[in-house]
Amino acid sequence: MNILVVGNGGREHALCWKIAQSSLADKIYCAPGNAGTANIAENIPINVLDINKLLDFALNNDVNLTIVGPEAPLCAGIVDIFKKNNLSVFGPDKISAQLEGSKCFSKNFMNKYNIPTAESAEFLSKDKAFEYVEEKMTTASSIVIKADGLAAGKGVLIAESLQEAQDAISTCLEGTFGEAGKKILIEEYLEGEEASILALTDGNTIIPLVPSQDHKRVGEGDTGLNTGGMGAYCPAPVVNEDLMHDIKEKVLQRFLNGIQKENLYYKGIIYAGIMVTKDGPKVLEFNVRFGDPEVQAVMTLMKSDLVDIIFKTVNGNLNEASIEWFPGSAVCVVMASKGYPGSYEKGFKISGINEAEKMGSVVFHAGTSLKDGDIITSGGRVLGVTSRDININNAISKVYKSVEKIKWDGAFYRKDIAHKAL
Repeated sequence: MNILVVGNGGREHALCWKIAQSSLADKIYCAPGNAGTANIAENIPINVLDINKLLDFALNNDVNLTIVGPEAPLCAGIVDIFKKNNLSVFGPDKISAQLEGSKCFSKNFMNKYNIPTAESAEFLSKDKAFEYVEEKMTTASSIVIKADGLAAGKGVLIAESLQEAQDAISTCLEGTFGEAGKKILIEEYLEGEEASILALTDGNTIIPLVPSQDHKRVGEGDTGLNTGGMGAYCPAPVVNEDLMHDIKEKVLQRFLNGIQKENLYYKGIIYAGIMVTKDGPKVLEFNVRFGDPEVQAVMTLMKSDLVDIIFKTVNGNLNEASIEWFPGSAVCVVMASKGYPGSYEKGFKISGINEAEKMGSVVFHAGTSLKDGDIITSGGRVLGVTSRDININNAISKVYKSVEKIKWDGAFYRKDIAHKAL
């Protein structure tokens, strides 16, 4: 079959890489793709939000299955439009995508269906928000301010003082995040260890993938600004058998009950960002697509045919699927551009990718492009170097030996990815 992957990041490269291993895949297209996807798919220069052009391409090129990588086209309704034209597409429709597209929509859904989450309140005005944090910060040491809409992973601000909370509220409501920050959600700060639970659902069945852990902060020891993710690993030992049982029952099953009762169209992936608190698992956020960089590690550990599983999801017979995993662990280390998650320069030549892959790692491209035959930087998160091995120690050792081979002006990475697993 002909398969179209929509997106241009590390997630989409990882999906193309895994799809290419399937006997069901004849031709892979990636729109718009990057320098890495160009090696395994045909890159199509169509922006992820140019949905009508994507539709025309799918119709004119006998695309049998479209897999949508990023959240923005899902929130813009790509699934609705492809479905209307009788095309098989992996992802939730526009209304369901609000589970990621609006923090307030998502929080209301969680509260309605008794999914454990942080206490919160939503605000449109600065004065009311200031009053709320003043009251909460008399007893809490930290508080979380979230832009309601999509902000490329940067719209979550953690304040450790009243002044910081007020600054964060002002940052959101005064336009730093554009439309996304016109409404904000303020919630209690949850303490514990984070885990990422990705699960496939066709609306009737829900199957969790191997649990992973993302590293959101830019600096070692989980310090500094939040990013789209500086690395990930799986399986995450914090999610033991008892905890997984709790997550399946209190999060995934209640999520499934909720989408059924709301009559939501959902044939795709649900990502639950979980905080493991002293009171059990609580949902920090829902995402409606594969996590990036979690999927790089998860795909590396997956033994089963991804295309077969996704096709069963889209066709509503996920109950017939079973997923096999390789033994051991997988670790992804993100190499980023100097200045990320703030402003950064682009266009630097990257060297050493082949040498890194000779070490047994896979180098997934996130922010790269081709120029005069060279691979150059074109984003904040540039590469996701990923290794699988028989245990976490070996995987960590292998991935960092590979990372050391790759160079460009201003490259940086965290040196403590997967440290919590040790």
